[in-house]
Amino acid sequence: MLSLPAGAAGSRIIGLGHHQPAKIMTNDDVAQLVETNDEWIRSRTGIVTRHVADDDVTVADMATSAARHALADAGLTHEDVDLVVVATTTAMDRSPNTAGRVAYALRTGFPLGASTPEGEETPDLRDVVGPAVIDVNTACSGFAYAVGLADQSIRAGSARNAVVVGAEKLTAVTDWSDRSTCILTADGAGAAVLQAADEPGVGPVVWGSEPEITPAVLIEAPQDKFAQDGRAVFKWAIMRAADRARRAVEAAGLGLDEIEVLVAHQANLRIIEPLAKALGLEGKVVVTDITESGNTSAASIPLGLSKWWHAGKIPAGVPALLFGFGGGFTWAGEVIVTPSR
Repeated sequence: MLSLPAGAAGSRIIGLGHHQPAKIMTNDDVAQLVETNDEWIRSRTGIVTRHVADDDVTVADMATSAARHALADAGLTHEDVDLVVVATTTAMDRSPNTAGRVAYALRTGFPLGASTPEGEETPDLRDVVGPAVIDVNTACSGFAYAVGLADQSIRAGSARNAVVVGAEKLTAVTDWSDRSTCILTADGAGAAVLQAADEPGVGPVVWGSEPEITPAVLIEAPQDKFAQDGRAVFKWAIMRAADRARRAVEAAGLGLDEIEVLVAHQANLRIIEPLAKALGLEGKVVVTDITESGNTSAASIPLGLSKWWHAGKIPAGVPALLFGFGGGFTWAGEVIVTPSR
């Protein structure tokens, strides 16, 4: 018979990190590119500003920065990490995958393919065993999927410390002449460090897809531009999202009254607020980072979670519901216990 490793009872999040490009684009800036205005964008999306990466900044660059922040927050180094999972739908490079590029940059200090900085020696990577590296592409639900995979790997005994990142450069696939989508998109990354624990701090992932609206969110060749059926997405979010999110709470053995924080995909304020109300969580901490960060797809949950955590807006050691939905059409969620301070 095959033997199986003795995994941990569960995992917990011990560090959070994020990265946003310095360049900020306001609604007035968007109005210079397409027929719209600040009031129109705010009233329909809640977005006030978004961050935009420079042309030479990659998804892996932002993911690495967020991962470094999370590792520092956790008090760990790259040598402690045996699994890197990156959720993204906008990486331009196919191989090595984004997670592999992040792992390389964490170890060497510079991006794959870059010249060794002057005055530094080229790192000797012979006989170095790096972490497992996995990319997840389920678009806006990607981070919740990735946390589930990392948690399961830890409980199965395949990893002990995992870095999970959501990173996107949505502006690189934006059609700036399409008013329905260009007002939404933004760039950034968020990360979490998961560690084996005697008591579970990450509940079971509950995930699935909606075949009927699979084509509702697209980035397809040869155009490679983000397009969506906004009406279909909005209708699903209002009618179905709360039911899917409740399943994650039930799987964790909790009631909705025990959830203290809601971190949903930052798609639209007109979706986040009704979702919180449908779940009875409108009086709890509801992350609404979309107002200043826009829609960053797979990055939106960890970005908002990390920003609000480091700003002191999220309490320590309480149940938080993560729930993402989007391209595929996919959805996923789990309950986590927020880190200790």
